[in-house]
Amino acid sequence: CGNGARCFVRFVHDQGLTDKTAIRVETRGGIIAPRLEADGQVTVDMGVPVLDPARVPFASDSDAAVQPLQVGEATLAITAVSMGNPHAVQVVADVDAAPVASQGPAIESHPRFPARVNAGFMQVLDAHHVRLRVYERGAGETLACGTGACAAVVAGVLRELLLSPVTVDTRGGRLQIAWDGPGTPVRMTGPAVRVFDAEIDID
Repeated sequence: CGNGARCFVRFVHDQGLTDKTAIRVETRGGIIAPRLEADGQVTVDMGVPVLDPARVPFASDSDAAVQPLQVGEATLAITAVSMGNPHAVQVVADVDAAPVASQGPAIESHPRFPARVNAGFMQVLDAHHVRLRVYERGAGETLACGTGACAAVVAGVLRELLLSPVTVDTRGGRLQIAWDGPGTPVRMTGPAVRVFDAEIDID
């Protein structure tokens, strides 16, 4: 979770658990390396994206950047990417009008994605700026998805629609994503703001 990684860095600094601006964090998806910037933003090395369909995992005989996916009567053009979790990204003309509520669940549980998948709907504004909505597996549409933003930029670069770095606007805020191409890590920069402190009784 890219957003969670940024919040984690903010938390450990606010709690005085480290004075280092760059740390390494072990996650289920691998080691990530977040860094607290001088302006309070957090940059996270999200690792090298997985493009091999078998490792996403996505059932396909082709490793083409754009793959057809039959959803109901529609044939979607998607790009399958894993950022430690699987994503299916499609380009839409208007993200506000995108059929997230109807297509999202169908893509998430599509049989060609055996581990299910996050469905990304990306509107390209220009080569360095996109708008994005994500239907997350097991959660539905969320206001922001850090790994989804990374996957969207990877998909856009592979399709030769985007050039790094890219500003990604979601309903929950703005991220800056940089990716130099296959075999290189994705770098995500965005805010992490302490909202409140609370105690929760879990008994």
